Amino acid sequence: MKPTMMDVAARAGVSQATVSLVLNSSARARLSASTRKKVREAAEELGYRLVRRTTKRSPAESKTIGFVVDELTTDPWMPMAFEGAREKALEHGVTMTLAVLRGDDDLERQALEQLGRQSVLGLILGTMLTRRLDPPPLVFDLPAVLVNCYDPGRKLPSILPGELVGGRTATQRLIDAGRRRIGLINGQDGLDATRDRLRGYRQALASNDLPFDPALVFPGNWEPSAGYEGTRQMMALADPPDAFFCANDMMAVGCYDALKEMGKRIPEDVSVVGFDNREIAQFMRPPLTTLILPHYEMGAMAAEMLLDMAGGLQNGHDQIKVECTLLDRESV
Repeated sequence: MKPTMMDVAARAGVSQATVSLVLNSSARARLSASTRKKVREAAEELGYRLVRRTTKRSPAESKTIGFVVDELTTDPWMPMAFEGAREKALEHGVTMTLAVLRGDDDLERQALEQLGRQSVLGLILGTMLTRRLDPPPLVFDLPAVLVNCYDPGRKLPSILPGELVGGRTATQRLIDAGRRRIGLINGQDGLDATRDRLRGYRQALASNDLPFDPALVFPGNWEPSAGYEGTRQMMALADPPDAFFCANDMMAVGCYDALKEMGKRIPEDVSVVGFDNREIAQFMRPPLTTLILPHYEMGAMAAEMLLDMAGGLQNGHDQIKVECTLLDRESV
């Protein structure tokens, strides 16, 4: 298989965003010379090449894919998905056009109508949070693929991160390191990612004959404050955790702060695993073991699926889950 940007990130021990900035020669990115060198060496070792010009012909007359997102700047996930789709489209001589809606219904209607008038090859609809989406009727008039979201009737193909398996992988990594009292600092209630990462955590415990203890699950909010508060609360138990699975890296930042305040060493006394592979994870001390959210690959898969549909191939999938790869660093 051809190496991907996620493979380069894992080899270099950095985020996918860093890889993109380095390989695109972004002069404004505040990256050290050693980081740039590390990324370029990893790309060279893997034989990864960033696509910069068209190498194939499009399977359809239209040369444009519309990429529509609800939010672009709050988190890096949709920019990474867009970059993956853009690079895949470039391989076929297809360009991308981007619309950011921010929950504005009128803007959504106008943007979709305008894209329809442009005779786009198809649409990619992406959401910042993994969630159910009720697409407007106009979407069903064009080939469309959903990224990080899904429609209730599964009428449109969707591509999602493998959150449940990711939660199981994170917990299993801690169990394999000999940890038996694993605290989970979870995300905001009611979200798909929160539900699935908890399910994966419980599956890993059950598979290893470890009891599930509700006192070891703290409902967080994705922010460092929740990681700090959850860690302090669980470490005050009569039988405190010897490890933490933080459902995102930002909460792991707060977890680190709380543990260090209590004089606990990471990973000698308490191991920590995060989720997301945020830019900060590589700079934490010790560097944080985490899972990579595969939004770059999800975007590339969505573009490839649209290109196949434009070429007359039938889509055999209603939903695809993409693996969240474990990135081992020094916190376990």
